[in-house]
Amino acid sequence: MAGKKGQKKRVWSDEEKLSICRQARVPQVPVAQVARRYAMNTNLIHKWLRDPRFASGEQAVDLSVPEDATFLPIEIAGMAPAPTAPISPTPSTDSITAQRVDITLSDGRRILVEGATALSAIVAMVEGLAQ
Repeated sequence: MAGKKGQKKRVWSDEEKLSICRQARVPQVPVAQVARRYAMNTNLIHKWLRDPRFASGEQAVDLSVPEDATFLPIEIAGMAPAPTAPISPTPSTDSITAQRVDITLSDGRRILVEGATALSAIVAMVEGLAQ
């Protein structure tokens, strides 16, 4: 079956598939939530989970949320950002990387960064956009 006009078929590396499968195996995290995070179909993740290359738990990383953690909804309103102190990366954030960062703004626009990217670069990009 053909995809929608203008859409390109995405190709996921084995490393990305393994990372997504690890996230989908975290207790209390629905596979659908992981699928939304990567803008993909839940059935594809289930297919990968059945594949022995990606379903093995030996390389699983503990991505569970601490019990005392609290998640708060955030809404960005207005165009002018509130003045804040600049965020300066600590030595530990320079070594943290993400394979894929997907930020959805309140007006529906999305910022998608794919490939290994330093957290400090993501923070600098967001700070630059906020000015």
